[in-house]
Parts: sequence; structure tokens; C-alpha cells
Amino acid sequence: MESTVRKGNRVPRRGQAERDCRPRGKYASRYGSWFVGFAFCCLVLLAGTGFARAAEPSEAEKSSEWYSMKWEDLFDPGKTSFALLTIGICGTVLICTELARRGKPFYVRPIAGLKALEEAVGRATEMGKPILFVPGIEDLNEIDTVAGLTLLSSVARIAAEYDTPIEVPTSRALVMTAAREVVQAAALAANRPDYYNEDSIHYVTYEQFGYVASVCGWMYREKPAACFYLGKFFAESLILAETGNAVSAIQIAGTAETPQLPFFVAACDYTLIGEELFAASAYLSGEPAQLGMLKGQDFGKLAAIVLIVVGCALATWDSLVPPGKDAEGHERPKRTQWITDTVLKGG
Repeated sequence: MESTVRKGNRVPRRGQAERDCRPRGKYASRYGSWFVGFAFCCLVLLAGTGFARAAEPSEAEKSSEWYSMKWEDLFDPGKTSFALLTIGICGTVLICTELARRGKPFYVRPIAGLKALEEAVGRATEMGKPILFVPGIEDLNEIDTVAGLTLLSSVARIAAEYDTPIEVPTSRALVMTAAREVVQAAALAANRPDYYNEDSIHYVTYEQFGYVASVCGWMYREKPAACFYLGKFFAESLILAETGNAVSAIQIAGTAETPQLPFFVAACDYTLIGEELFAASAYLSGEPAQLGMLKGQDFGKLAAIVLIVVGCALATWDSLVPPGKDAEGHERPKRTQWITDTVLKGG
């Protein structure tokens, strides 16, 4: 009886099939981020430590040993601590990203507004009413708008699964084009390519209150069951939120504009405050790269908090117990001098 395990027809070992299915550029994708991060850290080290001389060398220096490039000619030792701090934070982001890619779970605090996305879309589906999504009034050069379009992908995918119409009025032509591609990709991801309707994602006007008047008029006519305001907003935030409240819609808002947050908090059911809007993409997608970057940035914030606490403690110590003078009668530097010179002044 011929063996079923023969040359050219071997049974793959555990994990071998998965490894064989990887693209040929797997090593580039695995170590590419490390190479880019290392190159970025080297640039920060060179630029942050002042690698260029303050003045051009004279002819005598050029004819002498200036081109031997001594260490003190390349680097400013006074900025070494700032360079190490920057490299430490960037290295933490890279390490966390690699750990996330290897399957290490990272805890992300639950955000109530994001957990309510499916609830809001489900409510609109039960009531047979459309959904309104406003991605702000600014262009794609604003990170708030990009974050809003990222959330539009999740909302559109859920709406496509439930076959609930979604209306996306925009005030910028580029945002309209990007939103159409986002909704179309979400419909394809939900296996509902027929759900995509190009006319429901349209350009209104770039004028602030003209845009708001059009959106509010549509809200009064169609009475959507769920309204999403995720992007960059200004004075129109209260008008939109109050109109949505008047039509009894469940509202989820989010922006990084601090002056507009009180209006959203007062008139909306859920509000993404500040960086919650930017962390939403990592929270919803669960992609290792985004989770690793989010966790690495958290470590950077932790380091900033530690420096602030230590600086406050040293400043209090300086005010209660002055450093005094040394043996030669000179004033001793303040205990906060190192933090001031390295962190606040960039070295």
C-alpha cells in the first residue's frame, strides 16, 4: 500500500500552512515598522542634539583637522537627555505595536459612546427612519475630520447590515468624495454592495450657517432616529444638537474642540470627549498596529505625568527650602533647572 505521505505531498506541520499563505513580503511587513522607527529615532537624535555646528568653519579650520568630525562637533551633550526621552517614547510605541502584532492583548477602556453605535442604528431600524451622520465642517487636513470618517465606516457597516438608510451631508468636496468611498467600502464589507447610494452622500455648501440651515431643514422634514456628529465643529454644534433633540433622535457626538464640548454634553445622549474621538478607530477595529500605537502613546502620557508631578514637587521644595549659595558665594541652580532645560526648552 502506497504511503499517503510522500515527497511532494507531505502533510503540513502545525502552523506551516498559515506561514505558507503569508505574502512574500512578510519580513518586510514584520520588520518594516522597526526600520522606519529606528530611522526616525536616528533623525531625532541627530536633529534634537544639534548635530550641525552653530557657525561655518573658517578657512583655517577647513585646512586643518575640522573635517575629522570630532564627537563634540557632531552632538551637543546638553541635549542628550531630551534625545533619550524622545527615543524612549518612540521605542515604547514600536515595542507595543510589535507586541500587539504578536497577539498580546491590550486593555482599552470601554467608551460608552462607541458601545452605543449599534444601539443607535438598531433604534433607527426598528422605527423605520434614516440615520444622519455629520463629519464636521472642515476639510480633510483636519485630524478631527479623518477620525470622523473612520467612525463613519463602522456606522455605515452596521447600517448596511440592517439595511437602514444613512444621510451624510458634507461641507467640503474632498470630504464628500472620501465619505462616498468609505460608505461604499463598508457596504462591500457587509456583503451588501446594493446598499450604497451615492446620492445620500452629497455636498451642500462651504458656508457655515448655510450648511447648518440645510442639515436642520432635512432633520425637521425626515426626522431621523439617530444622529451622529463626529468631526470638527464650531458655533453650529449647539444648533445641530438642539435640532436633533427636538426631533427626538438619539444623538452621539464627538469633537476635539474644547469650547464645543459643553453643548454636545448638554444636548446629546453620548459624547466622545477629546482623545476618545481619536482612540475610537483602535477601539472599534482592534487592529494590532493601532492598539500598539495607542498603548505606546499612553506610556508617553504617563512619562509626562511623572515629569509634571516631579517638577511640581521640586518647585515646591525650592520655594520652601531655597537652594542657597555654594562655598564661593554663588547662587546654586534651582532643583527644577534640569527639567526646565531638558524637557520644557527641548534640551
